[in-house]
Amino acid sequence: MRFGLVIIGAHNGSGLEQLILEQKDKVLLIEPVYYNYNQLVTKFSGLKNIILEKIGISDKTDSMKFYYVKEDSIKKLGKEWASGIGSFKRKHLLNHFGKRFLIKENDIHEEEIQIFTFGDLISKYSINEVDYLLIDTEGFDYNIIKSINFKKIRIKKIKFEYKHLDDTFKFEAKLQELKNYFKNLNYIQTDIDKENITFEVN
Repeated sequence: MRFGLVIIGAHNGSGLEQLILEQKDKVLLIEPVYYNYNQLVTKFSGLKNIILEKIGISDKTDSMKFYYVKEDSIKKLGKEWASGIGSFKRKHLLNHFGKRFLIKENDIHEEEIQIFTFGDLISKYSINEVDYLLIDTEGFDYNIIKSINFKKIRIKKIKFEYKHLDDTFKFEAKLQELKNYFKNLNYIQTDIDKENITFEVN
């Protein structure tokens, strides 16, 4: 089955509404943080072509501890983007600490969540082709990409956040590795900004 759009780390859909709503084919939105997921349900659950999953994605099927900013701490911290920095590493959240973002340990919620691999998604939904795969998983993008069996699925376009690939706000080594990886898979780089990079099948 062909999916028009798969988003791993869909957050609350903010800024993605037009992209999601313009899809005619199946759409899969994945988000592990409950309050973000609830917003996705509110926005998109009435649309028959959109599937929502409240899970995490990594390179192993498991259950893992996941850390995210408590809902009642987001307003206190004064940054809406704080709802989108959930990670399998508590340190990743604390590394965002700064003069304008005074996050503390008691602002972080820990939850055991179900983890699927990309292969699990392919099997569950019988996916053999994706027009556009968008990944934003606060550094675990690398693990997900390297776990994809590109012989089993055709992905026309892939965009992912690269700025935390090596560690929080560090990315050079793994980004270069992934550039070479996609080149060997016959993808070409079509876009890059301060946070994201895009590859498309050549």
